[in-house]
Amino acid sequence: MKQINTQLKFFITLSQVYAKIINQFDRHLIGGLSFNDLVILYHLSQSKDEKMRRIDLADKVGLTPSGITRILLPMEKLGMIKRESDERDARVSYVKLATGGKRLLTETLEEAEYISEELLPSTKLEKTIEISEIFKLFNMGRIS
Repeated sequence: MKQINTQLKFFITLSQVYAKIINQFDRHLIGGLSFNDLVILYHLSQSKDEKMRRIDLADKVGLTPSGITRILLPMEKLGMIKRESDERDARVSYVKLATGGKRLLTETLEEAEYISEELLPSTKLEKTIEISEIFKLFNMGRIS
C-alpha cells in the first residue's frame, strides 16, 4: 500500500480526535444538548442582538446552509432559537437566540467547560496554542 504524506496523516488523526471530542460532549451535556447545538447557541449569544443570518451562522459553524437548516429545525421546535424576518428586506431572515436557548446555554456552559478541561488539561495549553496557530493558516491558505 502507498504511504501517505504527513499532512494527510495529520488530518486523518484530526478527524478521529474530532469524533472523540464530539462523542464526549454529546454523552455528557445536560438537557439533551448536542455539541453542535451548544456551538450554535454560543455563536448566537456572541453576535449582535443575539441573531445571525442563517448563511452566516452556517459559515461560522462550518456547515452547509442545508446542514445548518437540518440542525436548526428541531432547535426551533424545542424553543432554543426562533426565526426573525428583516423588517427592511423580506428576503432576509435571521436565526435568533430564544429565551429557552439562553437558559439552556447558561445551564450547560459550566458543564461544557468541565468537559473541555477533562479533555484538555491546563498542563497541555502551551501545545494547544501552537496547534491553534496551525489552524489559523486555513484562513490564509488556498483552501477555504
